Amino acid sequence: MKNFGYKIGIIAGLLTFAFGAFLFVPAANTQSYTFFLIALFIIACGLATLETAANPYATVLGPPETGTFRLNLAQSFNGLAAAIAPAVGVRIILTKGLTDDQLKAMTETARKAALAAEASSVKTPYIILGAALVVIAIAFSLTKLPKIQEETTTEKSESIFHAFKHKHLTWSVIAQFFYVGAQVSVFSLFLLYAPKAAGITEHDAGDWAFFCGMAFLAGRVLGTVLMRFIKANLLLAVYAVINIGLCAVAIMAHGMITVYNAIGICFFMSIMFPTIFALGIKDLGGDTEYGSSLLIMSIVGGAIVPRFFGIISDATGNIQNGYIVPMICFAIIAVFGFSGYKVVNKTEVETALDPGNLG
Repeated sequence: MKNFGYKIGIIAGLLTFAFGAFLFVPAANTQSYTFFLIALFIIACGLATLETAANPYATVLGPPETGTFRLNLAQSFNGLAAAIAPAVGVRIILTKGLTDDQLKAMTETARKAALAAEASSVKTPYIILGAALVVIAIAFSLTKLPKIQEETTTEKSESIFHAFKHKHLTWSVIAQFFYVGAQVSVFSLFLLYAPKAAGITEHDAGDWAFFCGMAFLAGRVLGTVLMRFIKANLLLAVYAVINIGLCAVAIMAHGMITVYNAIGICFFMSIMFPTIFALGIKDLGGDTEYGSSLLIMSIVGGAIVPRFFGIISDATGNIQNGYIVPMICFAIIAVFGFSGYKVVNKTEVETALDPGNLG
């Protein structure tokens, strides 16, 4: 993107994503777990490239003061997909599999045919997904998108580390790391948390997970509207403080209130990713592309933070105690929303350090 612009970055992300989706066909044919992992890895690379390009483009494509609003609006469709996709995907991909005893009772030929039939269930949806992505990539290539030109006085970034000179970007990378960690902890572990805390079945927990996704969508839409009247950083901080309280309830409460509480957490964390992102790349100038890359790289928190959720849950014998982890994450996000988001201009720092202005 530093060399070819945001448009090429978006198209590259879409095509990489499509390539990974198409790889599910040979992966299903070979029934190789490693092959599926490679396909998923390539999809993740495409998604990371796409977000690194599309997020800052949506943010800077217009007046700076409404950048956070635009990104939240765009990301609302992300929330819609998050609510619908699991419900659709489960019904298309997850077939009623055969038990180990049933497979053992079959002949070798019949067993291979049965396993092949189960594996092939992923072919059609991923072929459709890959084809749709290619069509979108072609549409982008044929569309004349406005070019974002940096001011000629903007200091160009020599390396990705140069971007860290912006204090608010460093804060946003930290906040994004912990936010994604909290989100993955809440969403991914809900199917384990709800049966233990509320005493419901795993099947019922799966149904309630749909409402978590819908709350996430509703929160993002409402948050986008509220940002027309409330400063984005303040709304982020308030939502984070509310979620700190909800995490405390998640630890101490029992029964269905814990399920409703988890839905509430999903609602109030909905605006966090796009808001942290938009605040983080604000006024980066020539460091915008690298800053965007760092913010996308920080989603590795989703792989690291939930491990601590599990460690605490296992150590105490109570999965509810794991919510101390997202509680800490939301506390860090609140600090970012109250103060860490502030942009410190270079000229302001130089003025403050001028010998004539000291003492």
